[in-house]
Amino acid sequence: MFSKTADPTSAPPRPTPGANASRSVLGSDLKITGEITSSGTIEVLGEIDGNLSADVLTVGIEGRLSGSVSANTVEVKGRLDGKVLTDSFTMRASAQVAADVTYSVLIIESGATIEGRFARPKV
Repeated sequence: MFSKTADPTSAPPRPTPGANASRSVLGSDLKITGEITSSGTIEVLGEIDGNLSADVLTVGIEGRLSGSVSANTVEVKGRLDGKVLTDSFTMRASAQVAADVTYSVLIIESGATIEGRFARPKV
């Protein structure tokens, strides 16, 4: 019966900066050279040549990352070459990894290709 109409002179609400910063998807058509940093999740579907730092990193089946990685959680379905420092490292069956990996938790599915060194930090 009664309703309140919006004030036509007021500005529309603005999105909060960083509201969508929790997850970034780097598409299959992207090739990035350089340094990437995020406090959230990064999913790599294209090619990255450089250093990457994030809370969570996922390298998709068609994704390729070459460089140094620092993330709390890393999941690889595609190709990863370089150096990795992480708490949890997961290699899916389709993964191809040629890296030196420092980890706390390691999961490797049957079929994953591994070349490099794996080390747990001393407690």
